[in-house]
Amino acid sequence: MSQDALPGPDGLLRCPWSLSTPEYLDYHDHEWGRPVTTAAGLYERLTLEAFQSGLAWITILRKRANFRAAFAGFEPARVAQFDAADVERLMADPGIVRNRAKIEAAVHNARIVADLGEEFSTIIWSFRVLGRPRPGPEDWRATSPESVAMARELKRRGIRFVGPTTAYALMQAVGLVDDHLAACFVPQR
Repeated sequence: MSQDALPGPDGLLRCPWSLSTPEYLDYHDHEWGRPVTTAAGLYERLTLEAFQSGLAWITILRKRANFRAAFAGFEPARVAQFDAADVERLMADPGIVRNRAKIEAAVHNARIVADLGEEFSTIIWSFRVLGRPRPGPEDWRATSPESVAMARELKRRGIRFVGPTTAYALMQAVGLVDDHLAACFVPQR
């Protein structure tokens, strides 16, 4: 796969990973790297990134509507009320990734996010990296010093199933780091 920006169906240059499926194209063009600042929005992205661990992101994108339905729209206060019966319900739901450790972490994490409220957003956004630190394909990475620090801080606060790689993917998803290639049509933030 080429690591340079490539033209999409409309001729605009994009990050090459976005061109393999319509779901990736839509995610790249309308969501990836766009700021998400609410606790609920950040909880959703954190949960999805944790579920993605060990899987292809396309799997999560294609199941996203099912995840939203199964996890009460990712409203932390609602998910925080889930009990053992809800965990079993989720384990039986073929529309999501049925991994007990990830499901239990999502419920546990919802309780912490609900307790923190919008302070959760403040914590996450304290790790923002300004500019476009990765101008070209030679700079591909899966972690950063900021993602290591974020994972450490989230774990300190009790968040489960987040390491530096998951934290970095979260940073990319919610606009804390701008990893679009320099030639990508998406404007630098």
